[in-house]
Amino acid sequence: MSASTNSLVARMKKFGIPAISVAASLLAVVLMLGHDPVHVHAYSGAAPMDDNSVGSLVALDNAVEAVAARVTPAVVNVSVTARGSAEHETGGDGDDQSSGDLPPGMLPPGLERFFGQGNGQMRRMPQQQQIEHGIGSGIIISPDGYIVTNNHVVENAMQVRVALNDRRVFPAKVIGRDKLTDLAVIKIDAKNLPSIAWGDSTKLHPGQTVLAFGSPFGYFQFSVTRGIVSALNRPNPYSDDPRKPGDFIQTDAAINQGNSGGPLVDARGELVGINTFIISNSGSFAGAGFAIPSQIVKATTDELIRNGVVHHGYLGISMNDVTPENSSFFNLSDASGAIVSQVSPDSPASRAGLKSGDVLRELNGNKIVNGSALQVAVSQIAPGNTISLGILRDGKEETLHVKVGEFKAGTEVADKSDNNAGKGGRLGLAVDDLTQDVRQQLNVPSQVNGAAVQSVRPASPAEDAGLAPGDVILEVNRHAVTSAEKFASEVHAAPAGKDILLLVWSRGGATYRVVHPEASNQSGL
Repeated sequence: MSASTNSLVARMKKFGIPAISVAASLLAVVLMLGHDPVHVHAYSGAAPMDDNSVGSLVALDNAVEAVAARVTPAVVNVSVTARGSAEHETGGDGDDQSSGDLPPGMLPPGLERFFGQGNGQMRRMPQQQQIEHGIGSGIIISPDGYIVTNNHVVENAMQVRVALNDRRVFPAKVIGRDKLTDLAVIKIDAKNLPSIAWGDSTKLHPGQTVLAFGSPFGYFQFSVTRGIVSALNRPNPYSDDPRKPGDFIQTDAAINQGNSGGPLVDARGELVGINTFIISNSGSFAGAGFAIPSQIVKATTDELIRNGVVHHGYLGISMNDVTPENSSFFNLSDASGAIVSQVSPDSPASRAGLKSGDVLRELNGNKIVNGSALQVAVSQIAPGNTISLGILRDGKEETLHVKVGEFKAGTEVADKSDNNAGKGGRLGLAVDDLTQDVRQQLNVPSQVNGAAVQSVRPASPAEDAGLAPGDVILEVNRHAVTSAEKFASEVHAAPAGKDILLLVWSRGGATYRVVHPEASNQSGL
């Protein structure tokens, strides 16, 4: 019914005219306008379409039904009783509503974990709030009871219970957790369980059909939704720790709170991902869900089952992707690879001779597509192994051999800090010398040298680039900055109308930013 018709009905009701009179009046209007009344009745008695007309749709429905029937028996509901504290209030999935164990504001706006809070309320003991209850999902990967879920579902768990699709409930033991990948393995004491087959996430393509399974909101257990692979190789969005691997699968298959740890499967019913977070302004699904690809899930879970822990490799560098905008500054013919923006002191990378500005092109003879791909590959290499890195340094090809270190809490791992380097700008900022007082005020380490950003003009190119007061500019166009005066001279020396490459230290890490000159203000900062 059109808006105008609705308005008409509302006005008639206001005057007390019965609904049937309204319908009669509308029909009379149609007849007076000369419309054939036969057409009015044609739609109410339309015959169903024949099989030839809808055969493709019926075949699609049958295929999806077959996949859902195959996968659903292996999907489980995970309920957790966990330790909590006043400082860390967990939601239904075992993490706080600012996305897991991170303080509020540590993630990009709108990024939310799945909390699976059931009725939307958390049950806690008064005052100290020591006990919390949460609900998530999982998938059985072996007939003898091994189950994959998210780390944030079972973190700090005192008791874990698993409900199967056949309504049986089992206590579960946490076999191992890996915070870096947000994966965990739990086990129940049962045999001959339905399990899922592993798929190959490296063979996925955008547009492929995928199904997401789980228990949205804790109530609607063993739900299935259908969508497509929206994108692949999505980078790590966690601003609390850029060392966490990215490479996420993005999907529009509807997933919500409580779906954490549930499977993402392809059209064959094979496991291609584990659902882990969504991006939404409301906290509910808004068309962008993300899953850990099976290539990471299988390697991690295999090691958790064997050893109870995962030993991740690390290099000790920060990276930017090579982009069409920054590639020319490094004499690159194509926009692939990763640029080293920072090397941690006394790290495997520094001992091997890697430097800021090196472009990483190959790992063990294989082409490096971007920083995310390298980050995932390094994290899965066993510590102690030596890798060969093909690099481009000042336009010259070199090969470095790096003995991979072991990631531990508080250390650094190969990471990708993607700060939208291609969307930079220059000017609209003021800088100051990095004096001892300024260094202490901004908490800048002694090894960081450059010019401190004092202020940024609102709506300026500098603000568009993400520059903020407290940042430190280390380089301009690959030239070191030692003072505010040196920064100004390098900016003025840049050719008019040409992009500028800045190396910026911000929040403990350095990243390259390509900045675009503002034509109306070529002489200023």
